[in-house]
This record gives sequence, structure tokens and C-alpha cells, in this order.
Amino acid sequence: MNKIKNLLLLLLFVLIILPSRGQELDKIPINTVVERVQKYFGVYPVEKVHLHFDKPYYAVGDTLWFKMYLHRNLVEYEPSKVGYVEIINGRDSLMQTLRIPLDKGTGNGYLVLDPQYIKQDNYRFRAYTKWMMNFDGSFFFNKIVPVGDAINKKLGTTITYIPEGNKTKAQIQFKDARGDILGKRKITWEAIDGWDPFDKGKSETDDMGRATITFSSKDKEILKNGRLIVKVEGESASSLVGDFPLKNALTETDVQFFPEGGDLIAGVAKNVAFKAIGSDGKGLAIKGKIIDSKKNTVAEFSDFGLGMGYFSLLPQLGESYKAVVVIQDEERTFDLPVVKEESVNLVYHKSDDKTIQIGLVTNENHFSKIQNSSFYILAQLNGHLIYAAQATLKNPSLLISVPKDDLPSGIIQFTVLTPQGKPISERLVFHQGNSELNIQVKSNKQDYNKKEAVKLDISNISDEKLPSHLSISVIDEAKVPYDDHQENTIVSSLLLTSDLKGYVEKPNFYFDEKVENRAEALDALMMTQGFRRFDYNELIAEKFPQVNFLPEQGISLSGTLRLNTGRPYPNGGLLLSIPARALRKDTYTDQSGRFSFENLVFPDSVKVTINARSNDNYRNLVINMDQSFFPAIDLRNPYTSNEVLNIDQQLTAYLTNSKNEYRTSILIDEVTVTGVVRQQRTSKEFSALSGLSMADHRIEGERLSGCNVLTMCLSTMLTGVTYDSQTLKYYITRNYNQGSRTPVQFFLNGMPIDEPSLNSIQTAEVEAIEIFLRDDLGTVSRMYQNDGVVSIITKKEKPKGPRMSLAEIEAMLPKSNVIDMYPLGYIKERIFYSPKYDTDQSRNTNDYRSTVYWNPSVSIDESGQVSLDYYNADGNGKYKVVVEGIDDAGKIGRTVYYYNVK
Repeated sequence: MNKIKNLLLLLLFVLIILPSRGQELDKIPINTVVERVQKYFGVYPVEKVHLHFDKPYYAVGDTLWFKMYLHRNLVEYEPSKVGYVEIINGRDSLMQTLRIPLDKGTGNGYLVLDPQYIKQDNYRFRAYTKWMMNFDGSFFFNKIVPVGDAINKKLGTTITYIPEGNKTKAQIQFKDARGDILGKRKITWEAIDGWDPFDKGKSETDDMGRATITFSSKDKEILKNGRLIVKVEGESASSLVGDFPLKNALTETDVQFFPEGGDLIAGVAKNVAFKAIGSDGKGLAIKGKIIDSKKNTVAEFSDFGLGMGYFSLLPQLGESYKAVVVIQDEERTFDLPVVKEESVNLVYHKSDDKTIQIGLVTNENHFSKIQNSSFYILAQLNGHLIYAAQATLKNPSLLISVPKDDLPSGIIQFTVLTPQGKPISERLVFHQGNSELNIQVKSNKQDYNKKEAVKLDISNISDEKLPSHLSISVIDEAKVPYDDHQENTIVSSLLLTSDLKGYVEKPNFYFDEKVENRAEALDALMMTQGFRRFDYNELIAEKFPQVNFLPEQGISLSGTLRLNTGRPYPNGGLLLSIPARALRKDTYTDQSGRFSFENLVFPDSVKVTINARSNDNYRNLVINMDQSFFPAIDLRNPYTSNEVLNIDQQLTAYLTNSKNEYRTSILIDEVTVTGVVRQQRTSKEFSALSGLSMADHRIEGERLSGCNVLTMCLSTMLTGVTYDSQTLKYYITRNYNQGSRTPVQFFLNGMPIDEPSLNSIQTAEVEAIEIFLRDDLGTVSRMYQNDGVVSIITKKEKPKGPRMSLAEIEAMLPKSNVIDMYPLGYIKERIFYSPKYDTDQSRNTNDYRSTVYWNPSVSIDESGQVSLDYYNADGNGKYKVVVEGIDDAGKIGRTVYYYNVK
């Protein structure tokens, strides 16, 4: 580690100064450029996070397990010790936020996929630290996790879209919960954009449960966010409802061409990269040729895989070039960029054991005008300036060798700048170093029986055996089949996708040594993918990002103590108490009335009380808590391209096993239950809301315990709803982020109310709050011109009792000098259950588990090895062992191992 650090520091100030022309007035010396760039790199550390999941997809009722890894590029600061994981559904609504404590750069988490709240959908897991919020959110960790439903889902579907001009056909097959075909059933359907349908109709399924729906697809923008709602007539009065995104009906294809270094330069032969993608963002197989204005073929090409590749082209001045391509059996023509007469570009030449060779190129005509001109060459890797040089053009091409000894793996960003500090060309090169953890897995046997004990030996055979922190998952691959190329592993995540904007399809494809042309495919990715983590224009102008969030070292609760006149109250005492943790902590305000409780540790959903009653004039004091800030939801994130349209079809094997597993885990012997059945009140009993479908979220009244003012709780508890402090209104989050300012309509026991009336509702009288993020039939939205519904249901009146005492009345009044809250705490600890089959009785049970073993807290000390023991489940076939990890120096590694169960 010290050797790499010393090398980087040395390279920062190595200047290759070649003879140059006279100094220009506005020229910035190379030393100044390096100093300003390094000023940023040395002060703004780069943090990245990665999540390792126990398996790639799940079913409702499962527990999803993950481990968070924090990777950083600087060691001279205290890194974040708190990470965040957000769960976002397929409609870009935030479902839940988890706060993960990090120790030595790692933390563990889980999510119970509760059937009451989770339905079949593609869920996006977004992970970050508060420090990362200071920068571009495009570099947050994102992963799509499909979740199927074998428990509650009453309707199984398979849908295919077929374009027909300005119309699109949707061919759907319907099955019931048992998998039986729903033949000869009447259906009604609506194609909607938000609340309003833009097309609708009726149809009937055939004997095989299939129906064809034809709807208008002329407006492509509507399809991007629209949905198809289909209702199938059920055997009872209720209908079975299918909900499908219309973005999958888009069939647009595009091919883009990227000359290496940025330009087609007349008379200079260079590579030209290309990328062919469909409307889903995924690559398409392509082949074609380049023709000039006389229709002469000057180059031919085909992709290396995933729709990307490159070819060599020698463009001529005054010529124009077109690409004639065959894509999805259709021939199309695309224009190449215009040929430039004068330009200087950066190109990649080759890499050997010692150096990476890059070149500056221009044509003879332009060289005659800029001969002996100086240019600056900068290279950065993971937030380190690894090379800085001033070079002078004495020929139309100049070869530069960049030392790469001991450089870690990752993307190197090479940039050419003018002496005035203006970037003119860029080239990304992926450097494959030897800095990864070398993890090896060995089992005591290669072939096992069901429920047999397994012993795994995990070894770190890297040169430097530093303490390492690993997570290990063992899955029954017969139950969880998956293309490992699609996985975003700790290696592909931290070395590749975390430094690239946009969607990277099958990131692990580029790290599979079995792929023969992976080096060429990876280089094509480097030439076609967007990258702007660092903007040299701003760095050289010393326009650094504004820091709003420091690396969190723990949970902090802060605010301001004021007199009821609004004046800050200095040197005021406050007491924080968390009864569930038996924690009490006090502090005093500063001269501005500010206070802060630092480095708190408490689990989520516990009550926290802050009071100022220790002060003499506490009756006149008001506690104002600071707002917690979280990043806005990035709508239609590029990684939604990984969403699975036909989850029922794609996850058939897994859902079949899930149904067996769930039945086994919940079925018990028949018992007689005595007692009173609690009747749960819902919005369905109110006629004004009877047209709404099932609530998207429900908050039970118990969660409002300790909440004195209802609006203080609603702003944080309403899942999928955003509160705007300027308008004092509530909005559906996904639509609010898109610019909509149509507010939510509140109802109290079926009667519409406005926002000022909310605080007149006593929280103790609330039985439940139901949130409806959409109104399929428009029965409410058309009448009240609203966007979404929040229905507040109070408890039924009890028989009148004695009059309230003064103490009871005072207890109901909100107190400004005492604050009760339920802030976001750390995720509660939970351990993966791994059964032992060491007796005949224990082996005589069914074990349908697909995740056979999960251990996120495996540590390897300087000895470099550790042993683990567990028992197999009932599944036959290959068991897949996945190990990911990081050591104390930041080296990362992953390995996959298989053994057989018969």
C-alpha cells in the first residue's frame, strides 16, 4: 500500500517538459494545473458502496439478505460509518429506507418481504452514503431485484408486445393462482398515463386463456411512463387485475458511433466505436459496412457482443460517411460524424508489462499550423492523479508511455488539455492490475448427500495477507438459475459501473476469463460509455462542489432551542432519552441556540424524546428539530433496463419452490382459537372511496403513538408521498419529481378535508391511515381534481364515560418543550437461520430453502484462512458458493465455487 502511495505522489509532479513555443499570455503553467487538480483530489475523497445479495431474485414471504461494502480512495480522513439503502418499486415510489451501521467499511442488512406490503414487482435497491450526496447521484449503487409472488397473487400472466404501425398488440395469457388456464373469460382494459386512460376496450380470452389487446402507441412519450391495466372476470364478484408497464411496448432501436478521441480527423486512421441499443437500453446484435459518398465500402464491422464493437477508418477530407447496418433483420442507414479538417485527438496504442502507451494525433495540414505547440496530458484513476505531463508536437503523432507499475485496477481517464486548461480530447482505458484479493474456496468433498454437513475452507492467497472481511452465499442453483454475467459483482461494481454513467449491461461479462474477446469488448465499452465524475474545466477554475454533508460518524439529532417569541435560547439544557435502549444523554445549546446529540446508537422505529424542562422558563421554550435530507428519487434510472417483464414466466422454478417452502413454514396443526376477532376498518366502507382499489400502503394507528401533532408525523410516514414546505401540500412522490403540482386529497372517515384540518385530528383516535397512489377508475380524481388519496380512519366511538380530568386534557395538548419522535435508526440485528441435521429426527423434515447458507460477517486474519460449517438442504444438483470481500487496504475480490448434491 505504501509503495503504491509513494508512486502516486511521485507521478503527480513528474513533468515531461519538452521544448515549446513562446509563452502565451493566458497560458496556465503545468505546475499550476497539477496543483489545482490535486487540491481537489486531496480534499474530496471518493466513496463508493456495493451491496452483495444472497441471491439474484426473491419471492414474497422471503427474507432478503445483503452486505454493504464501502470503498474509498483516500486514507487520510474518517470515512462514513453510516450507509443508506433505499427500496424503490417499479413505479419509482420509495418503499423504505434502511440505515446501515458500517464497521471497518462493511455492514449487514436484510429486508423481510412481508406479503402485507410487498407485491410482485421489480424493486430497485439504491445505496449511498451522505458524503456521496454532495456529488452526482448517477454514481450511487443501483440494482434491480425482481420479486415474484406465490402467496397472494391471484392472477398469473405472460405478455408479449407486437408493434403494428401506430398501434401495438399486447398478447396476454391468463392463469389463476393454481396455474389453471382462465379460458372464456371476459376482460376489460385501460391503457393509462398517470390517472387518465388514453385507450380502453373489452375482449375475451380463448380456450387457452389468451387475449389480444390492440391500443394506440402513436405517442411514444406516453408509453415510457404508461401502464396497461387489465381486469379479468373472476368466479366471484371480484375481478382479477393485471398491471403491465407500457415502456416494454417501445421498439425503437438506435446505433451511435464514437470516433476514438472524439473526432473523425481527415487523413488520420483511428478506431471508431459503435453501440446498438433497443428501447430497453440493452445491446442488439449488429453487423454492417461503412460507405462513402460514392457508395464505396471502406470498412465492415460486427459487434463483439452486447451490441458494441469498433472498426478502423481512414476518413478523407470532404467525404461524408454512412453506416449501412443490419439490426433485428432490418437494414438501416446512419450518418457518421462529420470529418474535421483540424483537430488533435488522444488515442490508445497498447499496454505492455511496464507501460500504457497513448498517442496524440493530428493530420499533416493541421500539424503545419501547430508545430511545436504544447499540450498537457493528465490521467486520473479512482480520484488519484497518476500522471501529468507537458508534451510538444514535433510530428503529426506523438507516442507517450505512462508507467503502470503497482497501479491498482480500474478506469484510467486520459485527458488532453490546451495550455489554457481547456480539455479537447479524452480516452478511457481499463487497467487490469494485480491488486485484487485472491480468494480460494475448497470443500472437504466434491459430492454430498442431501442434508449432509459441509465444511468450506476459505483462503486469501494474496501476497499481502491483510485482515479481510467477506460475505458468503451458498444457493441451490437448480432452484435459482441465473446468468452470472448479469451479476454486478463487487469487482465489476467498484472497478467499473461505479465510475461510468448510464447503464452497463451484463457487467460481469467483462471479468469472465472464459470470454475470449472480453478485452476487446471492454475497450469498446470504454469508448462508448459516458464518464464525467471529474470535470477538469471546473477543477482548474477552482470551482469545487459545495459540501452540504460530511462523512457521517453516527446518528445525529440536532436542532435549535428558541423562546416562544422566536429568539434563540443560548446555554439551554436539553435531555434526550430512548427508553427502549435505557439511554439518557444531555447537552447544552450554543450562543445561537443550536444543539446536537452526536454518535447515537438506536434501532429503527424506537421512540426518542427530547425535552427542555430542566430550564427555569421551560414553559416558554420551543424545540425546533432539523430536517433530515435524502436524495430525490431519480425517475427511470438507467438500470431499470434490468426489470423483468414476465416475472411469472422467468421465475417459474423459483416460485414453485417458494410455494412449497412457504406452505411448509406456515402450516401448523389445527388449533381452536378463542377470543374476539378484531374487525379491521378499511376505506372500502366509505362510499366516496369505494371505487378505489387496494391501498398501496397502510399505517396502523399504533405507529402514531407519541406523536402529538399529526402533520409532524405525516411528512415522514406517508410512503410514496412528498410534503412541500413551500405550498404546505402533499404530493405523490413519483409525479412530484416529474414536475406535477397536483396535491393529494385527504379524507377523514370518507369525508374530504383540507390540510389545515389535519392537526385537529387526535392521533390517539386514529385507527389507520391508508395511502392510494393511483385511482384506476378515476372515481375520486375526477371529482376532486387530486392526485392520490390519503384516507384517515378513526376508531369507532366508544360509549360515553366520565368527563376527562384536567391531567388528561393537558396530556392531549401538544407540548413545544418536549418532542417525541421516531427517527430513522439503524436496522435491527437479525441472524440467518442455518438448521442442523445431526439427528435422524431433524433429517426427517422437508427443507425447500434456496439460500442454503448466508454469512455476511466472515473475517480472515493475517493467517489468511478460515473454515465454515453448515448443512445442505433437500435440493439436488449444483450448489453455488459465492464469496465477495474487501481487506483493510481496500483490495477487493470475488470467487465462485461449485459442488454437487445427490
